[in-house]
Amino acid sequence: MGARDSDRPDAIVAKELTRRFGQFVAVDHVSFTVKAGEIFGFLGSNGAGKSTTIRMLCGLLEPTSGSAVVGGHDVGRDPEAVKAHIGYMSQKFSLYELLTVDQNIRLYAELYGVPPARFAERRRFAIEMAGLEGRERALPRDLPGGFRQRLALGCAILHEPPILFLDEPTGGVDPISRRQFWHLIDELSKSGVTVLVTTHYLDEAEYCHRLALIHAGRLAALGTTTELKEVFADRRILEIRAPRPVEIMRALDAMEEVEESSLFGTAVHAVLRSRALGPADVAARLAAAGLEAGAVEQVQPSLEDVFLDVVEKAGRA
Repeated sequence: MGARDSDRPDAIVAKELTRRFGQFVAVDHVSFTVKAGEIFGFLGSNGAGKSTTIRMLCGLLEPTSGSAVVGGHDVGRDPEAVKAHIGYMSQKFSLYELLTVDQNIRLYAELYGVPPARFAERRRFAIEMAGLEGRERALPRDLPGGFRQRLALGCAILHEPPILFLDEPTGGVDPISRRQFWHLIDELSKSGVTVLVTTHYLDEAEYCHRLALIHAGRLAALGTTTELKEVFADRRILEIRAPRPVEIMRALDAMEEVEESSLFGTAVHAVLRSRALGPADVAARLAAAGLEAGAVEQVQPSLEDVFLDVVEKAGRA
């Protein structure tokens, strides 16, 4: 996104969007705006409210209260108009397993109302994008996960929608296929397509222009990755690599200057309450407690650090 993002029109506007299932509040007064051509990530753990939000925005689920406008159409008043202007790829594999690749493309073209004069070109686009030249008669269930997901994406955009909703699109896909899939999303964004994507993969979130962190149905944070990491502007994050990480965590948690500690891969991350205490100070205290620490270094906050911090604070609120 460029410096003149504010000049872009709003593609999606959600205001106090809420959905209840009986006494359970799945989405709780969520508000945000997505600009045209933006890749907007919805980040949260399973059950946080991501899929419920995306289903409301697609006109598939009526909001309990609040409002949303997608592509200029109100999802509550005119959900059919919304559906006609969007592409949607669901969390579960959305193609028909007993139809061939070509039959799926033809079916979705009819469902989306692709003009006959455009069909041949759009069919060729979907097959080439999915890398399935020569495999048009294959069944989707016989294809590797990455090919299936790219085919599903191709079918979702056969009608060239200006807005695309992707709900956990890379679940169960290998890392190389995930990277290729995100390259396709980036190309769509560059062509002007607005993409709202839900994910719980923190590395994928780095590809998004802006992120919304949702926890327990509520919007906990919103901004670019750089803006979100500013939550640690006044605090240090130290990474400690040691042979006994659990004992290191216990020692860190006993220090007044340590706000919290967590396992981070094979290392331990410690969030300090301020910048007064440095890596050498922490290493010395661990050594005094008889604990071996191979390396204690200050590191830049990752999205995982941000997510854990935001969720921790949201849980205390």
